[in-house]
Amino acid sequence: MPLQEDVQFALEAGLTETATPPVTSWARTVFYRVAGLGPGVGITAAVAAVATALGGLAPVVGAPVIAIVCGIALSLVRKPSARLQPGIAFSSKNVLKGSIVVFGTGLSLSQVLSTGGKSLPVLVGTLVTALGMAWLAGRLLGVRGDVLTMVGVGTAVCGASAIAATDAVIDADQADVSYAIATIFTFNVVAVLSYPTLGHLFGFSQHAFGLWAGTAINDLSSVVAASTIYGHAAATYGVIVKLTRTLAIIPISLGLAGLRAWRRGQRGEAVSGGRVELRRILPLFIAVFMVAVVANTLGLVPAGWHHPLSDLATWMITAALAAIGLSTDLSHIRRTGPRPLGLGMVLWLTVGLTSLGLQALTGTL
Repeated sequence: MPLQEDVQFALEAGLTETATPPVTSWARTVFYRVAGLGPGVGITAAVAAVATALGGLAPVVGAPVIAIVCGIALSLVRKPSARLQPGIAFSSKNVLKGSIVVFGTGLSLSQVLSTGGKSLPVLVGTLVTALGMAWLAGRLLGVRGDVLTMVGVGTAVCGASAIAATDAVIDADQADVSYAIATIFTFNVVAVLSYPTLGHLFGFSQHAFGLWAGTAINDLSSVVAASTIYGHAAATYGVIVKLTRTLAIIPISLGLAGLRAWRRGQRGEAVSGGRVELRRILPLFIAVFMVAVVANTLGLVPAGWHHPLSDLATWMITAALAAIGLSTDLSHIRRTGPRPLGLGMVLWLTVGLTSLGLQALTGTL
């Protein structure tokens, strides 16, 4: 990065001209990047620390739920400034992914493969049902085009990550992407706040709740938050199921790319850029998670580290949820309108009930 761009980044991050940069170019870049993220990461860590303390007083609610509620409350009182937003965005995305990798250091490869295999009937059933209901409910509610596709895929697979991957293939209008993400986010928050209570009310086992959360909650962050509140075993099961579910974005994205190319050909349009880059549709952290699992399976992670690493993963999840709460824009959700939200609600209820029904049929409930 040229020096001029470094200085510009520093000014945008709120640094003063008296700050002394390191000598080398790469060190200057790292210095300014870290300094730019610092304020937002700091406020996120502060909210997470408060939530962790309150979570100890109210373990039934749990620190992750308290963190996202506190974050939303603060964003309503005062929207985070531009100086804070880079660090908050970093925490909501990268810290969450990092927590999943840390979580993997406590799992074995046989555990991951066994859990993923046992969950496949429920996974496939909820996926097919969600996509079918998206088409039907979309027609009934008058939701068409890219919004329908992204809300359907986001609910069926992995929330905002699936929406981003789908957008990389269909190149949707940015407003449609925003509407879809706002819809998914709304029901993520509802799930985090309601699922643990419902699980205890119905007396679900740790595994049953983990499978329910992993197959029925939209976004990875919400699956992790809800299942962590319910218990460590539920979190282990829920994370593995959710990551297995995330892999479905690969065939879906490839199918959408093929359908888009076929429709353009039918209209006589030139078809270009037919390749779909795997790195754009498959999150890299899943591969890193598997590396962590293999490392633990081979005994490279000392047994004495497991408990501290588990606590670290929980704290990172809490920080990520705090950042998601801080970045909440309720006005954006209001602008989404009733129809996409109605579609999201129908699909959210559909996958939740379908998951429970399939668990009852397969004897896993």
